Amino acid sequence: MPLSDGRLGQYVADGRRAEIQSRVSSLLEQMTLEEKVGQLNQRSVHFVTGTEDEGAALESAVADGEVGSLLNATDLETKRHLQQLAVEESRLGIPLLIGFDVIHGYETIFPIPLAQAASWNPDLAERAERIAATEAAAAGHNWTFAPMVDVSRDPRWGRVMEGAGESPVLGSAFAEARVRGFQGEDLSDPDTVLACAKHFAAYGAVEGGREYNTVNVSETALRERHLPPFEASVQAGVGSLMNAFNVHERIPASGHESLVDGVLKGDWDFSGVLVSDWASFREQIQHGTATDRREAARKAIEAGSDIDMASEVVIDELPGLVREGDISEERLDDAVRRVLTVKGLLGLFEDPYRYFDAERREEAMLADEHREAAREAACESFVLLQNEGDRLPLDPEADVALVGALADSGEDTLGAWSFEGRPEDAITVREGLESFLDRAVPFAPGYELPGEVTEASIEAAVETATDADVAVTVVGETAAITGEAASRADIDLPGHQRRLVEALAETDTPVVAVLMNGRPLAIDWLAESVPAILDVWHPGVEGGPAVAETLFGEHVPAGHLPMSFPSSVGQVPLAHDRLPTGRPAEDAESGYTTGYIDAPNEPLFAFGHGQSYTGFAYTDLTLSTDAIDAGETLEATVTVENVGDVAGRDVVQFYVRDLVGSRSRPEKELLDFETVELAPGERADVPITIEDTDLAFWTADREWAAEPGEFDLMVGHAADDIAHTERFALLE
Repeated sequence: MPLSDGRLGQYVADGRRAEIQSRVSSLLEQMTLEEKVGQLNQRSVHFVTGTEDEGAALESAVADGEVGSLLNATDLETKRHLQQLAVEESRLGIPLLIGFDVIHGYETIFPIPLAQAASWNPDLAERAERIAATEAAAAGHNWTFAPMVDVSRDPRWGRVMEGAGESPVLGSAFAEARVRGFQGEDLSDPDTVLACAKHFAAYGAVEGGREYNTVNVSETALRERHLPPFEASVQAGVGSLMNAFNVHERIPASGHESLVDGVLKGDWDFSGVLVSDWASFREQIQHGTATDRREAARKAIEAGSDIDMASEVVIDELPGLVREGDISEERLDDAVRRVLTVKGLLGLFEDPYRYFDAERREEAMLADEHREAAREAACESFVLLQNEGDRLPLDPEADVALVGALADSGEDTLGAWSFEGRPEDAITVREGLESFLDRAVPFAPGYELPGEVTEASIEAAVETATDADVAVTVVGETAAITGEAASRADIDLPGHQRRLVEALAETDTPVVAVLMNGRPLAIDWLAESVPAILDVWHPGVEGGPAVAETLFGEHVPAGHLPMSFPSSVGQVPLAHDRLPTGRPAEDAESGYTTGYIDAPNEPLFAFGHGQSYTGFAYTDLTLSTDAIDAGETLEATVTVENVGDVAGRDVVQFYVRDLVGSRSRPEKELLDFETVELAPGERADVPITIEDTDLAFWTADREWAAEPGEFDLMVGHAADDIAHTERFALLE
């Protein structure tokens, strides 16, 4: 497991590689079997909230070398105390990995990851995670269980808010960026943390969008859709991956040898560490593939999984399995070597207390530059879903009314998975508008969270709106109904928020809807009722100022959807890269075509959709050649012009269709994307380079390869808004 492989090894200075490997080898020679197994045991810290006995048992286990890593520790002194026990009380003094879920910021909470993906700007995500790592590291953490890189096209699944949406191409770009952000340039720097790509693999395809549910995907879908962001993470040098809860081909991911040892550690030569999700080793028993804890431990370790999070089947069963020859000591040593190596990369052997600097923590948290970055990220993530009649931007001199309890909720401005974020630190939409306008803004909650209304609440909201020139209504989801264990069968606005919006729409006051959400919603009625809809997701600690700047035109919205919005929940799962059928909807002559009798096939708002306060025209899509051989490249260029009155940023999206393949190929799939900023009337040529490897897929020969044939290259504003198409060929 060399550190000079250019991946994980890129995060360590050349002079330290040999030193780390020598130290790891020396420790392995000294370790007893029980000490080795202890490195694979991860315990959750119940030190603060648990009983006195639980705290004492954890202290004893750490001091005895039975724990290699921790999670869920929040108190700085608790973390320091447990690290001190590991270093000064255990026989070999091996420091602990201390992990935490840092999903979209530590104390400076950024927009949710799905929102960041709506920026189509991976550099933004890298900057966000660099700040998150700085704060988390200052708070005593050296490991985060992020990024989540699962591809999903089912918005019923609550955890879509943690990912980058439906495209493996967009998802891969953000996976790489987030890994780089967390891990910095050198993992021994005290402001970096070890990243963890999760959930390996295909967890985004849980049936029915139901958390912890079964996954049933073909090998082709696995290879083409779900694995690319993980492979991109490995290529970016991610230090750890996390098993998924689900099965693949009815084998739990934690014990899936061909997936873990075959693909991850074999084909991809992953040299980091693989940790289970919470108790997923043990849950092989519930899946019905292990008879007891002993077999669960054996199957997980045998498959190539390394660290057991919380289930304790490894600490209890692995010593006996090794002694009796059911697990080889070579396999055990490989797992332990991986754990010790990442500890070495983090510089923990040189200074195990590097993450416990109270003064540094005080300086790092919510620094002014961190807040400014969070505001910029929020602005870039907003998606203008529609703007009929140019209702936006608003006139700052207009009398504005604000309606909607979400507008005044710090907790929901932050969003789910913001554990160390404090609602009182969040600037709400109400506060942001009043600060921007420098005056009080008439406000009516309209509903109780998450969405209950009364006749009195509607009446008060209507009265507030009637007296205004424009009513801004903030509707959507609370943080509590998004994220893990928050799947929804109905993805309309929760509660009776619809009644409120319909009542406002019946007034003579123009209405603008600000949508706060953690997933795509089925809101066709809202699109029919309200001419202007701005999707701000859960925008983070600086959400309020970012919303105000965008509503009043100081910032021009430029976000584009990373995930399709369905017209109705009955359409899902839904994505831009669907396969053709033998009875396409366009062939309507016979009536026997693919589709619904009560709904369209197309989404309400397609993947890539996003409007602006200006306009962009695409002309002159040109190709450097109309045919390439394997190993050659093709240059494609499109001219983009800002045809509006204000400066703006556009996301130029390139799609491709392989016309004939050994397997049926998508009608279109995202190939590449570029952003461009243009002043009014300004033009720019936007180029991309296409190689034969960009055209590869999982062929009928069960290999990743590009097949000769014809391809259509498309460029457009969204998956359903293609401006130009040109054809080229890949030759034999």
